[in-house]
Amino acid sequence: MSRSIKKGPYIDPKLAKKVAAMERSGTKRVIRTWSRRSTITPELVGHTLAIYNGKKFFPVYITENMVGHKLGEFSPTRTFRSHAAGGGGAPAPAVARR
Repeated sequence: MSRSIKKGPYIDPKLAKKVAAMERSGTKRVIRTWSRRSTITPELVGHTLAIYNGKKFFPVYITENMVGHKLGEFSPTRTFRSHAAGGGGAPAPAVARR
């Protein structure tokens, strides 16, 4: 279920304040954030955010294509270790002899 249009997108107030301060000063630094639930707005485009994934901060450069998505979508929390390449499971059935 998506968020109500009446409410608007959620962005963490601290994150919005940091981005606004960087816009005023004209500097470009990496902003560390724990707010994975924040929606990417057009004001964030062009900035680099270090998004926490539960273990470390994952640097992400925000582009126009990311607007409307959540920050957490770009910082994976789980690592997929591929399945074994064979050799596991039950042996193949033997051919019936007559």
